[in-house]
Amino acid sequence: MARVVVDVMLKPEILDPQGQAVQRALPRLGFEGISDVRQGKRFELEVDGPVDDAALARIHDLAESFLANTVIEDFTVKVESVEAVAEAAK
Repeated sequence: MARVVVDVMLKPEILDPQGQAVQRALPRLGFEGISDVRQGKRFELEVDGPVDDAALARIHDLAESFLANTVIEDFTVKVESVEAVAEAAK
């Protein structure tokens, strides 16, 4: 079993009101020097069996058709270590 992570972020040209709200709140909370904040989504998928090229292609298709709105969002797919899944299962 392995963990595959899909990170989804708004495209740079898309307005991010949630990120802007966080950015405006940071100085009031004592966090200075943060010039920009973008909000996104993270999906962690636990995959049975090997994560080969075919499995990654299926996950890419899943992300493109279901997890991200590709008109306004970009996404990345990456494999996390198998040890992370084993440790989380303990």
